[in-house]
Amino acid sequence: MKEQLDRRGFIKQTAIGSATVLAGIAFPSIVPASVFGKNAPSNRINIGQIGFGRIGMTHDLPEVIKHEYAHVMAVADLDKNRLAQGKAWLEKRYAEKTGKSNYIDVKTYDDYHDLLANKEIDAVIISTPDHWHAQPAMEAAFAGKHIYLQKPTSLTIREGRTMADAVKKTGVVFQLGSQQRSTSPWPQFKRACELVRNGRIGELKKVIIGLPGDPAGGRAEEMPVPGGFNYDMWLGSTPEVYYTKDRVHSPEEINGERPGWLRCEQFGAGMITGWGSHHIDIAHWGMGTELSGPLAVEGRASFPTEGLWDVHGDFQVRAWYPNDVIMEISGTNPNGVRFEGTEGWIFVSRGNVGMTASDPVAAGDADENDAFKASDKKILTSVIEPNEIHLYDSPEQHTNWLECIRDGKENISPVEVAHRSGSACLVAHTAMKLGKKLKWDAEKEQFDDDEANKTLSRPQRFPYGTEHVKA
Repeated sequence: MKEQLDRRGFIKQTAIGSATVLAGIAFPSIVPASVFGKNAPSNRINIGQIGFGRIGMTHDLPEVIKHEYAHVMAVADLDKNRLAQGKAWLEKRYAEKTGKSNYIDVKTYDDYHDLLANKEIDAVIISTPDHWHAQPAMEAAFAGKHIYLQKPTSLTIREGRTMADAVKKTGVVFQLGSQQRSTSPWPQFKRACELVRNGRIGELKKVIIGLPGDPAGGRAEEMPVPGGFNYDMWLGSTPEVYYTKDRVHSPEEINGERPGWLRCEQFGAGMITGWGSHHIDIAHWGMGTELSGPLAVEGRASFPTEGLWDVHGDFQVRAWYPNDVIMEISGTNPNGVRFEGTEGWIFVSRGNVGMTASDPVAAGDADENDAFKASDKKILTSVIEPNEIHLYDSPEQHTNWLECIRDGKENISPVEVAHRSGSACLVAHTAMKLGKKLKWDAEKEQFDDDEANKTLSRPQRFPYGTEHVKA
């Protein structure tokens, strides 16, 4: 092996001898940056962006391209207008960053499978609608690409399990966009969970979560499919239905407004997974139940009876966890997570700091201390001693993902933790739909109820869906 061999060449040459083999496919092992030096030019991570919309443009891409060793070289979108916007956006940002107008010619793909086939690409960011999360993540893993996936992990629990198992077998670095775990911009979530895990409020008894619901509405009249938009592929594994703007897009293209698909059960479960993936994830972190789930759950919710949008509005959920801990989730609670113990309580939220323009946050003039408070202020200033529990420290979610790709380390939101947070949300959603108490076996991922078990999966429209992915 030549001394000048770069890290990419090293990976390619050693893949034959040191790969993990799955179903006849070889996946290269991660080579720590220490082999060639953390700042070596060959450590540059080539990234493809799958889906250029609200989250990709305002959150995922800005957080990634600020790193010198992250190189976003391609974008895929099945809407040709957005594809062109993504290319122009990236090229403009890189021109501003480097002072070179022709610094990069961003590759474009109207089918993300072609992006995944590009062997120059090391990693992908998947910023697509909820029903298009599990399948591209699974395919990216089989293609040997590291993955940053927007939450929630999946449309159904079985779909999530299929994806999680595939990712774990391939050994790629998977990071979920559960950014409340990272200390930028919200250090209070990690701090709250550490205090709870170290007994600062005594024995944990209850977790109270506040999540908003969604409104009814949406225009239902059939409209022509916009030119350049592959609507059949956009529907993916879900049933074929006619196009109307409020089912798919925002009132105005690529702005802070929540798009219509977020409010249609065909494509997701509403706020119980949209924001539940954040707050229930934090609850699990504080409870120490990241790799399991509830023992039982009951719920009720109001669902629209007219209009296009049909995800839940007002709702209440109660879940029972190990060690006699009860979790209560409702839109009537303050948005955030409240841990109650035998010796006090801690409340944590984002306060008035949102990630996107449509985030439901506190009023702009709210006291920043409202985002992190306790029954006694001394709880918040308590020192976590060296011999106590110290949770994973991540400065920022995308940064952590990139560093773990580069350095070969475990990341803060790996796929099993991500799947368990998402599945707890979907278990709650099933209880909301059926309006009755259900027992949940987290190990087998099954209910004690035949009707409830029917919600664990959905029919997948060929050729789309995780059922049709081949390794």
